[in-house]
Amino acid sequence: MFQSISRLLDKTGVAGTLLASMGCAACFPALGALASTLGLGFLAQFEGVFINSLLPVFVLIVLVTAVLSFLSHKVWLRLIAAITGPIMILLTLYPLWAYDWSTYLFYFGLLLMFSVSLWDVLYPPKKLCNNRMRKSML
Repeated sequence: MFQSISRLLDKTGVAGTLLASMGCAACFPALGALASTLGLGFLAQFEGVFINSLLPVFVLIVLVTAVLSFLSHKVWLRLIAAITGPIMILLTLYPLWAYDWSTYLFYFGLLLMFSVSLWDVLYPPKKLCNNRMRKSML
């Protein structure tokens, strides 16, 4: 049950982060163009709410979910991959916002979050206790 809730929260966080990012065409032009192409150009009027409120909340959901998933699976590589993207986005939103290269850091963090989410769907982590039981049965 915990695993399904964790996966749902992770996917919700990633989808919410992408949607909130698409609402800021001035900050992230590539995502703004994608949003307009998808017919989501009306989101630009909510730019302040998306960037200042929703984006950090969704990123924190992904970050907390990654840590909780690690506590259940104990796979260090997944933890590092899962927390790197959200940390990059939070760094971009707060201390590194003034730098020109911070937009690229944001895009890379988003891409990393999306990739880890896809990795989680295609190759879900196994429970730690199941792996130990299988080894003892062999």
